[in-house]
Amino acid sequence: MLPDSARELKARLSQRLSEAPLSGATARAVEGARPWSGVALGLRPVAPDQVHLAIRLVSQADADVVLAGLDAGAREEVDVRVIGPVRPLSSPTPDELQRRTRPLRPGLSVSHPDVTAGTLGGFVRRPGSQGLLVLSNNHVLANSDAAAEGDDVLQPGIADGGRASDRIGRLASFVRFSREPGNLVDAAVATLDPGILADPGGYPGGRLASLVAAADAVDPDELVEKVGRTTGHTRGRITAVEVDGVGVQYDDGVHTFDDQVEVEGLTGAFSAGGDSGSVIWRSSDRAPLGLLFAGSTVGGSAGGGVTFANPLATVLRELGVEWFAG
Repeated sequence: MLPDSARELKARLSQRLSEAPLSGATARAVEGARPWSGVALGLRPVAPDQVHLAIRLVSQADADVVLAGLDAGAREEVDVRVIGPVRPLSSPTPDELQRRTRPLRPGLSVSHPDVTAGTLGGFVRRPGSQGLLVLSNNHVLANSDAAAEGDDVLQPGIADGGRASDRIGRLASFVRFSREPGNLVDAAVATLDPGILADPGGYPGGRLASLVAAADAVDPDELVEKVGRTTGHTRGRITAVEVDGVGVQYDDGVHTFDDQVEVEGLTGAFSAGGDSGSVIWRSSDRAPLGLLFAGSTVGGSAGGGVTFANPLATVLRELGVEWFAG
């Protein structure tokens, strides 16, 4: 419908709801305030000079009531979505991410006992198994190939005061580095100890999409985000894909990586030391797409260097695990 027609429908529906709020919705209003209808109304563009009336509700029961009050013609011109409760969104500060935190959530400080600290990127599962696994980098959880399966994993990491009593689980598996060119991932997973709870959907803005972006479906110029132990929640832009020959200086020398994703921050650095292991997601649809593992301090157009990430789809394939969005 035309925008003005949609505005008229919006006004009529808004008036009707103010006179007869949905059952139970008034309890969700601020105490002492005018009753809230429980419905948000707006306009959704669908074509040039054409819109639908956007109707957003807390529950399906509310949606059924609203739809029952619309005639057949009006129903074809509305976009009704049940979005659940809406809450203020905030991002954890680096100080919060470096503390001992339970339940576990993405972005927290973690490490092997012989590593300073990196980031808990997210949670995965092995096919056929119900237990959650912590996902991060080899150089964070497996001490760059120097660890053994079964070694402790701590939260917070050693650099943030982690001790043996802060163990959350044990190293389960990792992809070893090759001294030959062509490494694909810097990745490892750890099992969780009994009683250690996790919040897989605890990213800034809520859970990520359940479908991981295919490695060949990641495009330059896409806006992305991450939450990491050192710089917290940052936003950036993909500046290159399928990058081969990325040389990364580890303690034992330079290892090179192929088919990597390059990201730079929108304002300053996208990441810094200690953010390794962060999961990177696409801002447009919250699809997880990368596992952050390295970066530079110069070369970014906004200052702060560039960040490199393994395509997350490749990480999952190499580890033999599946993404778990929660």
